[in-house]
Amino acid sequence: MPDMTRVLLAEDDPAISEPLARALRREGYDVDVRGDGRAALDGAAEGPDLVVLDLGLPHIDGLEVCRRIRADGRTVPVLILTARADEVDTVVGLDAGADDYVTKPFRLAELLARVRALLRRHPLDSAPTNELVRIDPEGRRAWFNDEELQLTAKEFDLLRVLVREQGKVVSREQLMREIWETAWFGSTKTLDMHISVLRKKLGDDAAQPQYISTVRGVGFRFERGDRS
Repeated sequence: MPDMTRVLLAEDDPAISEPLARALRREGYDVDVRGDGRAALDGAAEGPDLVVLDLGLPHIDGLEVCRRIRADGRTVPVLILTARADEVDTVVGLDAGADDYVTKPFRLAELLARVRALLRRHPLDSAPTNELVRIDPEGRRAWFNDEELQLTAKEFDLLRVLVREQGKVVSREQLMREIWETAWFGSTKTLDMHISVLRKKLGDDAAQPQYISTVRGVGFRFERGDRS
């Protein structure tokens, strides 16, 4: 019999954590409830399959917990619970390394659906391959022409998706959804900035890029590596 999927639930309000833990257990998950940031970090070190993380944790807040999880190189999906509906707080949470977020008060059915979706996407994919680029998804490391690239978390995720879909056009909407985990209907300036930096790290010529091409009005394409 396969091991149960383990969910770390970091929430200090029993009125939320207790019914949510019961619901997750009914779904068949093994749930570990932690009530503060220090305990959440201890729980994350035990290797859960998914983290549900409240931003307003005592001792160490949820944003810092998320940052430390990512700083340790762990790729476990993180779903943030937040009472802050403001867009700035949401973006900060995603930039800290969260994979998705749900604002309080939330509908239980929606949260469970988000949990299932994150677990379906993890691991996101096997190691993408390309003649020029080698990617280690678990170690979150990438090499270009046998030289290791120094990438931020978002740059790594962006390269991973583009190489995975090499030769195909990846829309801006798909990249925002997969990497920033949000339905994005406004400016994609953040994406453009990350593409620009990634191109420089690949030695791409901005005027005539050899590796990451822009498909005007649609998105970007990573070339297969067979171009002269």
